[in-house]
Amino acid sequence: MSNFKQTQGFQIIQNWMKEKGHEPFSFQSQTWERYHNNFSGMVVAPTGFGKTFSVFLAVVIDYLNHPNSYKKGLKLIWISPLRSLAKDLAKAMSAVVEEIGLDWEVAVRNGDTPTNVRRKQERLMPDVLLTTPETLHLLFSQKKNSRWFKNVACIAVDEWHELLGSKRGVLTELAIARIKKLSAKTRIWGISATIGNLEEAKNVLIPYAEKTTMIRAKEKKKIEIISVLPDEVEELSWAGHLGKKMSSKIIPIIYENNTTLIFTNTRNQSELWYQIIIEEAPDLIGQIAIHHGSIDKVQRNWIEEAISEGLLKAVVCTSSLDLGVDFKPVDCVIQIGSAKGIARFMQRAGRSGHSPFEVSKMYAVPTHSLQLIEVAAVKEAIKQNEIEARHPYVLTYDILVQFLVTLAVGEGFKASDTFELVKEVHAFQYLTKEEFDWCIHFITNGGNTLNSYEEFHKVVLDDDGVYRVRSRRIAMMHRMNIGVIVGEVMMYVKFFSGGYIGMIEEFFISKLKKGDAFVLGGKVVEMQQIKDMTVLVKRSKKKKAITPSWLGGRLPLTSYLTHFLRLKLNDALTPNNREKELKFLHPLLKRQENNSHIPKSDEFLVEKIETKEGHHLFVYPFEGRLVHEIMASLIAYRISQIKKLTFTIAQNDYGFELLSDQEIPLHEDNINSIFSKENLIQDVTASINASEMASRKFRDIAVVAGLVVQSQPGNKKSNKSLQSSSGLIFRVLNDYEPNNLLLKQAYNEVFDYELEKVRLQGAFQRISESKIILKKANNFTPLSFPLKVDSLRGTMSNEELSKRIERIQKQALKS
Repeated sequence: MSNFKQTQGFQIIQNWMKEKGHEPFSFQSQTWERYHNNFSGMVVAPTGFGKTFSVFLAVVIDYLNHPNSYKKGLKLIWISPLRSLAKDLAKAMSAVVEEIGLDWEVAVRNGDTPTNVRRKQERLMPDVLLTTPETLHLLFSQKKNSRWFKNVACIAVDEWHELLGSKRGVLTELAIARIKKLSAKTRIWGISATIGNLEEAKNVLIPYAEKTTMIRAKEKKKIEIISVLPDEVEELSWAGHLGKKMSSKIIPIIYENNTTLIFTNTRNQSELWYQIIIEEAPDLIGQIAIHHGSIDKVQRNWIEEAISEGLLKAVVCTSSLDLGVDFKPVDCVIQIGSAKGIARFMQRAGRSGHSPFEVSKMYAVPTHSLQLIEVAAVKEAIKQNEIEARHPYVLTYDILVQFLVTLAVGEGFKASDTFELVKEVHAFQYLTKEEFDWCIHFITNGGNTLNSYEEFHKVVLDDDGVYRVRSRRIAMMHRMNIGVIVGEVMMYVKFFSGGYIGMIEEFFISKLKKGDAFVLGGKVVEMQQIKDMTVLVKRSKKKKAITPSWLGGRLPLTSYLTHFLRLKLNDALTPNNREKELKFLHPLLKRQENNSHIPKSDEFLVEKIETKEGHHLFVYPFEGRLVHEIMASLIAYRISQIKKLTFTIAQNDYGFELLSDQEIPLHEDNINSIFSKENLIQDVTASINASEMASRKFRDIAVVAGLVVQSQPGNKKSNKSLQSSSGLIFRVLNDYEPNNLLLKQAYNEVFDYELEKVRLQGAFQRISESKIILKKANNFTPLSFPLKVDSLRGTMSNEELSKRIERIQKQALKS
């Protein structure tokens, strides 16, 4: 370390920091020194402590120490999951190089970069390029692209924890592998927040045989979590009902702080809450904005600038503002409802108090009383320093097929070299030669089943043993469809008078008639007509407007949070419990205990209730909505093996309900066999329509693999059209080529991601080790009531629903 501190580069940076009144954190100095000694690695530090500068300045110092070993062009590639993140970082990096007098160009390249800027970059690449995984792959599809990457000194992957558990992570792994082949001396550095599997995260990013290191900051971010309690506890509470009632408590928090980010989990909720807040405090109009992924890009950019400049008092947002954009004026964060995960809660809390040693303030606003137990659970998890893991994808053949065509469109590839390159990547370390050859056969002939269709003969083998794409049309179509994000088809929403508002999903618009009013970006508009893929609207004065629903749906609780939730329930009624959330909930919890039971951490609760509607079975695994959806189908299937019954099913994050008009044959004698872990996967397969689920999953795989083309010049295929095209191919492959790797991948992804196979097996393992408590209750309990409300939701108008809920509440509270 002492030698390093005497180097010219280190001295220059230290003097620059001193002039600004800063001292490097120990993790920053450590990163610079390790980089100096040719290490690759990962930096883990809290938000606001300068993770970016730990890696960026390492490269700058190395350049200042060895300027002659660097060539013109790309020196540092900075991969970021979000476009807005790249723009913000580029500003900060440009300021640094200017202040220390370095003649470097820092530039951004992504889907928003104008064509003339891209062409200029291609003539001479900047020294530092901030980009996304998709844009890097687009660069690989250019002719003579190798020349840009031959002298890259470092690839930095920002927010690696965000990319890791997604297919975009696999794109990143492949991009690194290719650049590493072209520039063997390239060092790889990841920047990550704390996750539960940091060592695995590092090994996925850097699977190469070289010196690696993990650098963790000793500094800790102080997070203050404040529960905003309702005026009184309702013993029978349900999801969403506290919403409006809590708005009067949110307004003073907004006025007390400079800038507040108000996080919701869905775009639908953000639109609703924006309306609720301006109804409660009309003075905030002009000082409050709404930010989510479907709002027009220009508007989003303006909002981000306005937050940075302290011009806005509050912004209602979704995960669109979760990640590392540095908004210094933000000194408060409000989470509406449950954040559903420990990491997400901490990430959002870290948006406030962005400077080191400032306390991050997070107000937790429940939308129903039971969410206060989740707040207590999050506090406990943070205290114990427990956080979720992010698991990497493996053997994603759709991405491999896309990557091979990308290389063929660009400079072409040799099979043996590319197989070696791909095998080095974590995602494909178990890829066999037969599977690789299948992928080659697929891109050249369309595989065994589709070989008679010319459109699937994309790649040809030239006489020199190089696979290339010769057709300009195929090359253009492929470039337009590079990437792995297959969203619902979005339609632009535009005023007749001009000016975009944002985007809406096709399935929502298809339900509207001319003159129907809806809300988008906080504006009430009326649909007039649809032209091409654009919805033309005008401003509306209608009092009633529909809030759009996006298929992004609700986030499920993570397994880590459900673990702590069960622990909190375990000691919910412990005398002298000091946690304010559990103290406040005491009447509700007492009612649950008196009318049924509160399950301890080694117990599993099942309730039977009979009402005028029929026979209800309520089950509480506390495993999150997605797992409960599958469990409900499974238990319904097992019960129907005993007696043929028809069930209505509802589920939330805490449990699920089965309702039948006949008595449900579940009792002490057979309950253990019905909840048995034996034959689990066979019974799940029999209880759900696995083929239908795989068909939906295949749609995305088919788009990524290029079997179905999503974007064409001047045209984007509708969701319906994509589903029918891919559905037809799926059925053909199912019948004639069941060993097709893309087909197998669809079924695997259904089980591993849709059905959360590992988590489902874990849940049944836990049940097998628990004491199953079967209780008969006279009426709805605090745990069953929200499930009952959820089952009514889809079938009634809001007015009818609230009257019905009131009636059920009164009846239940009498008992």
